[in-house]
Amino acid sequence: MQKFHLFINNPLLKKSLLAAIGIFALIGMLFTAVFIGMQFEWFNVRGSSIERNKFFAIASSTALEVPCVDKTKKTCEWNETPEWEVIKNGLQKDADIIERVSKETGVSKRMIASVVIPEQARFFTSEREVFKRYFEPMKILGSMSQFSLGVSGIKEKTALEIEVNLANERSVFYPGPEYAKLIAYEPRVSDREKELFNRLTDEKNHYYSYLYTALYIKEIESQWKANGFGISENPEVVATLFNIGFQGSNPNPNPKVGGTSINLGGKKYIYGDLAANFYRSEELADVFVE
Repeated sequence: MQKFHLFINNPLLKKSLLAAIGIFALIGMLFTAVFIGMQFEWFNVRGSSIERNKFFAIASSTALEVPCVDKTKKTCEWNETPEWEVIKNGLQKDADIIERVSKETGVSKRMIASVVIPEQARFFTSEREVFKRYFEPMKILGSMSQFSLGVSGIKEKTALEIEVNLANERSVFYPGPEYAKLIAYEPRVSDREKELFNRLTDEKNHYYSYLYTALYIKEIESQWKANGFGISENPEVVATLFNIGFQGSNPNPNPKVGGTSINLGGKKYIYGDLAANFYRSEELADVFVE
């Protein structure tokens, strides 16, 4: 009791206690005021996060409704779209790499580009927010890194099949002995699947992405040629087979054009047809020859 009496009569301790009580009381009053203000929407001012979110939602929707470079058009051709402008610029930036891959594999530069274009268009139109925010301002190709990989959207399973076909002389897709060295791994590489993933998803260097794409084309061309059907100048078939995979490659005299459906410029295209539209157009004719 005497200790308590001394504590109460100590001026310093008494002031500290009163200050602490005052601070806690003030905090309580502040939380109460904020709670009441939120209930009555006193803090909803112009430019608040809610209103900004509404604005961006409207802006995003508006962007989706304008599929053409010429915003007065509701529909337009594939090469009159914002997506094509980005793809064209991206391909021009990669022109030297594509030329190198073409020389190494014997697959024409224009055929390689033709296969990449519909995959980029599909990616950009399905990921509109990412396209508008990142790829359109940067004017670069998208390098995918989930189920489909690299600039051509090649699946990891397909890339592994490409490697197997290059090493197997009995494979119906075997293109010859000179191509396996192009994708040979360094002896120090212990995890080839991880290294393959890194190869295909390298955003700074698309070499392997184009290389595996060209090797796929080379392998299916070899299969069809061995069966008496040349498709090296048939982008509809090559792109269709690239899109559907090795299991859909059945050489025949009347192959059907198909693949994923892509909405571009307010119109619907089939993967194989979109590739052929570019291949036979004048677009980038000075950069990618047949």
